[in-house]
Amino acid sequence: MKSTANALLNRIEFPVLLAGLVIAGGLWGLVELMEVARATAPHAFDTEILLAFRHAGQPDSPIGPPWLEGAVRDVTALGSSAVLVLITSAVIVYLLLIRRPTTALLMFVAVAGGQVLSSLLKFEVYRPRPDLVSHLVNETSLSFPSGHAMLSAVTYLTLGSLAARFLPDRRTKIFVLALAVLVTVLVGTSRVYLGVHWPSDVLAGWCAGFAWAMLCWLAARLLQRRKVMADTE
Repeated sequence: MKSTANALLNRIEFPVLLAGLVIAGGLWGLVELMEVARATAPHAFDTEILLAFRHAGQPDSPIGPPWLEGAVRDVTALGSSAVLVLITSAVIVYLLLIRRPTTALLMFVAVAGGQVLSSLLKFEVYRPRPDLVSHLVNETSLSFPSGHAMLSAVTYLTLGSLAARFLPDRRTKIFVLALAVLVTVLVGTSRVYLGVHWPSDVLAGWCAGFAWAMLCWLAARLLQRRKVMADTE
């Protein structure tokens, strides 16, 4: 029995195991954060962090030098629908030009599926935007989860994982994936700084986005394995 378990573990590659852990952790975190979002009163965790981005007693005055607010708006634009659609479309066209239609389809399914999932979660929880501090940008949609945080995770992590497949060495692959994670974290943090999301909205967006991106990556890996096996038969 023990030898069978060890043999099974040896057959499971570390990246696959890590992806499974990310998916499980992301789903668990999302469920827990949904309970926080459904509460009648904001959690102390949310209010304390949101107020930490404002000067004490001045909910309309964000911390930092005057130029920081503009820089944060620029960062948050990296997670906007317009920018993500532009990036996704460019990547899909490129993949079609180099005759990789399956990879192009994966990119489309990952991003489009993430958008659908984000919208469903918003209407399921139906959480309004925070009114504790002033909003530094105009937003009209529901708050939970953060679409910017979730779709940034889906788009940039999918791009990073696709790019890593064509890179020559491990250090370069780690750099690209770390860059994708960094951009995702910066976009999510910018939403809290701008006052348009509770921190739990952003955390939920990251949980859902990372889980969905890893699920799509596992599906792509499985399809690739089956294709290789079919070609060798």
